Amino acid sequence: MEIEGKIIQDLGIQSGTSKAGNPWKKRELVLETFGSYPRKVKFHIFGDRVDTIRLEPGKDYVLSFDLESREFNGRWYTDVSVYQARDLVANNPAQTYGEPAPQYGGAPQGGFQQPASPDFGTPAQPAFTSPASSDEDLPF
Repeated sequence: MEIEGKIIQDLGIQSGTSKAGNPWKKRELVLETFGSYPRKVKFHIFGDRVDTIRLEPGKDYVLSFDLESREFNGRWYTDVSVYQARDLVANNPAQTYGEPAPQYGGAPQGGFQQPASPDFGTPAQPAFTSPASSDEDLPF
């Protein structure tokens, strides 16, 4: 699953040793989603991914995650475990190539070019022809 939003808080790194004697570490952060009704989601990055996934508070990301719920003493707990993160700005093609996105109603940058049409030996026909008298075709 994926979620988009801004990292609003870094809750730090926790580490320890498991019952089997293996070291572990976990980093917890909070993301706020975009939209009319933003949601806050606490998630964690576990193990070696703590060192490879670099997230900074205040930046926008797309996070890939897994959900898992477990029961303990009659109560249920849900974990949001992130396994991949991408910078949201890098996913926007206009930002990636350094060109601003076109504004509504504006002309495309570089001018408009007519698409080439294949020549099959017949003259090009317009897609729509207007009637000789437009007053006779009105529906009212």
